[in-house]
Amino acid sequence: MLATNSLNTAQAAAAAVSAQEAKEQLPSPLLIIAGAGTGKTNTLAHRAANLLLQGASPERILLMTFARRAAGELASRANRIVEQTLQQQQKQYHPVKIPWMGTFHAIAGRLLREHAESIGLSPDFTILDRNDAADMLDLLRHELGYTQTETRFPKKKTCLEIYSRCVNAQQGLEEVLERYFPHCKDWQQELTTLFARYAEIKINQVCLDYDDLLLYCFHMAQVPEIAARIRAQFDHILVDEYQDTNVLQAGILTGFFPTGEGLTVVGDDAQSIYGFRAATVDNILGFPELFTPKARVISLTQNYRSHQHILDLSNILLEEGSEGYKVALFSDNKTGPKPKLVTVEDDARQAEYIVKQILDNREQGTELKQQAVLFRSSHHSDRLELELTRRNIPYVKHGGLKFLEAAHVKDLLSILRWADNPKYRIGAFRILKLFPGVGPKTADKVLRHLEENQYQLSALADINLPAAAQDLWPAFVKLLNDVYSEQLPWTEQVAAIAVQYRPLLEQHYEDHFVRYGDIEQLMQISQQFPNRERFLSELTLDPPQSSGDLSGAPHIDDDFLHLSTVHSAKGQEWREVFILNIADGNFPNEYATGDKRQIEEERRLLNVAITRAKTGLHLMYPLRYWVPEQQKHGDQHVYGAKSRFLTEAVMQHLEPISYPQVNPTTEQRNKGQAAIMDIKKSILGMWK
Repeated sequence: MLATNSLNTAQAAAAAVSAQEAKEQLPSPLLIIAGAGTGKTNTLAHRAANLLLQGASPERILLMTFARRAAGELASRANRIVEQTLQQQQKQYHPVKIPWMGTFHAIAGRLLREHAESIGLSPDFTILDRNDAADMLDLLRHELGYTQTETRFPKKKTCLEIYSRCVNAQQGLEEVLERYFPHCKDWQQELTTLFARYAEIKINQVCLDYDDLLLYCFHMAQVPEIAARIRAQFDHILVDEYQDTNVLQAGILTGFFPTGEGLTVVGDDAQSIYGFRAATVDNILGFPELFTPKARVISLTQNYRSHQHILDLSNILLEEGSEGYKVALFSDNKTGPKPKLVTVEDDARQAEYIVKQILDNREQGTELKQQAVLFRSSHHSDRLELELTRRNIPYVKHGGLKFLEAAHVKDLLSILRWADNPKYRIGAFRILKLFPGVGPKTADKVLRHLEENQYQLSALADINLPAAAQDLWPAFVKLLNDVYSEQLPWTEQVAAIAVQYRPLLEQHYEDHFVRYGDIEQLMQISQQFPNRERFLSELTLDPPQSSGDLSGAPHIDDDFLHLSTVHSAKGQEWREVFILNIADGNFPNEYATGDKRQIEEERRLLNVAITRAKTGLHLMYPLRYWVPEQQKHGDQHVYGAKSRFLTEAVMQHLEPISYPQVNPTTEQRNKGQAAIMDIKKSILGMWK
């Protein structure tokens, strides 16, 4: 018996798996095109459940997503579906764990540790987070003399972005600089030297950065013997959000599973909006041809989120695009207000209109948390945030500081990583400089001493640090040794490090009482993992968010408005949605002008914003808007043309209104008519 649980016809077809396909003859490659709000997660969970019901071994299922929580949710939901189905058959059920599930980076990391020695890699490598990778590049910039040049060399984060684009898109440096970083193209030779040195240092220090996880795994997939071993581990591969994959991720899948048998990918080309991360829509568009003639394509078109007027707007917007499957969505809900195009004078009026509407909606029963304001760039909401604060309206702005980016959290994790990998120079350098009296030269001297002693941590006891650090140093060295040698059980390691770190925390941060709360949270998180390697890997690949994400303090009733960039809003939904600045230069972004493919991604980005709305949708069009770059040049506002996406066909699905609305008096209307008649007489009089 297959689990259907009230799936519609298309969902049921996508979720169906025969007993033979589950255990013997693997199913053909399957692409599920799941439009916004069409029940993608539910469908994929049902397919996983049906594999289990039909006898597939959980250990031979590989579930890949773009967030660890999404993988856990899918597995949990699949278990519930199996349980409900077996209850209907009056059969017993014991929850099943799918051991191979997680993000692309997490799965790649696990595969690398299993097969590391086959490619000459040490299995106990350290994973650098983005900030550590940027810091390492910064150190190398300085060592190579690039910080002393007459003209400014690219900053560390720009260098990392260039490197990451080259790796993930598998494009040469010259091409990447020419297309994405033209202001840096004069530094091509220096960047080549920098990246070569960066790669060499990582190998020497047994470190892999975030991009290396995919890069190493991609190259491993090209080795026939290794690829065959990994292919033999799995029968069924389920991949979520396939439209967000880059060249490396798609190459890993095709390298390990070249025929596509047992491969199911789910995605929506209309939501491919991460080109800036090197994701390419070509992966999902080219899937059928890649695995022809066996590949099947099933489209989910029934939307359960929005009413038909919103979907009509989305459909016509995508229909006018130049690429994609152009799946037209429909809803059984045919009633609802027509989406509005609201013309306002400037961003002040825009903020005024939004505040008025969200308060009116709240009075009519729509809570603030059921409403959202979306924008193309983070600074677009600046004026609105001022108005919300002035009116005492609580809000949350999505996309704040990540937990791992907080300095004190990085400090503690650097200690743990140094104890885990004595060659971890960038973290060791950071920690040494925390000790009183220790500067860059002393820190470098300590690390050279460690290298000369074959990275034996016990050799650190021979170092004489400045007097101010002597009280802390011996206990710290002993701690490093105890953690590295596992003399201290894993369950006690983070707490012991926290004790040693606390004096340094108090010396360097005035708000150390508040920051120590994050350290305590880190201790609690560590207890959820079986060992140090799993803790450090998972924390780097899928970090928790900081409580500092709250941009405004919610009131006692815990109700708050959502502010979000469109990229951060993907996967979310709200009853009422306001989209800021629907004008050329914003939608589409000015940097996309002249590039046909980037314009199409901007179209998809606007579509993602539109399809977040369940009931009310307001597209805001200010005649002029604030641009921060204009501050140095007098007027801070620019006049914008209506977005090129608002074509005549698209406008048919919008209700145009102006704010504020002016209702002229009878006398004003009569004077207007008289003025029109006078003008007509003057024009006609020219020819008498």
